Amino acid sequence: MEQSKKKYLFLASLLTSSYSKLVIFILLGLILIGFGVLAMKIDIFSSGDKVEVLTSTTEAQDSDKEIVVEISGAVEKEGVYKMKTGDRIDDLLVISGGLSENADRDWVTKNINRASKLTDGQKLYIYKTGEVKGVSNVTEASSTGLININTASQSELEKLVGIGPVYGANIIEQRPYSNAQDLVSKGAISQKVFEKIKNEISVY
Repeated sequence: MEQSKKKYLFLASLLTSSYSKLVIFILLGLILIGFGVLAMKIDIFSSGDKVEVLTSTTEAQDSDKEIVVEISGAVEKEGVYKMKTGDRIDDLLVISGGLSENADRDWVTKNINRASKLTDGQKLYIYKTGEVKGVSNVTEASSTGLININTASQSELEKLVGIGPVYGANIIEQRPYSNAQDLVSKGAISQKVFEKIKNEISVY
């Protein structure tokens, strides 16, 4: 009887000991998991060498470069202005005081793309009311000998080397142009054709 009791107590203590170890292992496991999650959040295992992504400063440097442009005609302050690379025609109109009272606003709306970027050495001329009509009655190859691609008729455009009915229609369809190179960037003509006529055209 006494021996049986001892065996029972031994088994009970053994079971209790195993259960305690199991509980301890589970607790240790939970602690380790918790530590791992915390370490990931605070990046404790990071080597400390972080890769810094540097934004390109090329655009910022370009935007600081000055360009010189001229605006004349029906604006409040005609003149030559220093602008920044990337500035738009609208910025030039603002700095020159805006359109004057006698500006042909209908012509400006149809022919001036205020969102176009300015280019170094560009000249912008704003027609006065009634002035465009007078210009259109004169051959586009007027005193300057240049054909205005913003106002020329189909037949006048076709007088240019390499410009036929198709290219002529394309040029008219893609108006207005803020500079001659827009003919290519807007897809009105090819670069090859542009090289042939670039010295025979104007935009204002």
